Amino acid sequence: MTPAFHWNIKQLFVYVVASYETSTKVKNQVVIWDKIVEATSPKKIIEETNLFVKYGLVDQGKGLRDKDIQLQLMWDHMPITGLLYMGE
Repeated sequence: MTPAFHWNIKQLFVYVVASYETSTKVKNQVVIWDKIVEATSPKKIIEETNLFVKYGLVDQGKGLRDKDIQLQLMWDHMPITGLLYMGE
């Protein structure tokens, strides 16, 4: 994560998004895990073991059964000043 930090970055909001399709909706996205990495933190590496889903992946009815789910690591750059922007 170190290359993502520079003089104008306060923190990174890192999160995992689960994406899937159902018969009623082509694109469903759910955030299942997140973490804030501060610029002041001396260790800018995310190391997790035995990680559990922070937010449940739940769908009304049986929309998730037998579906392929794509996981994507994403992040938002939170600057000290200026516009917020995203990365994948």
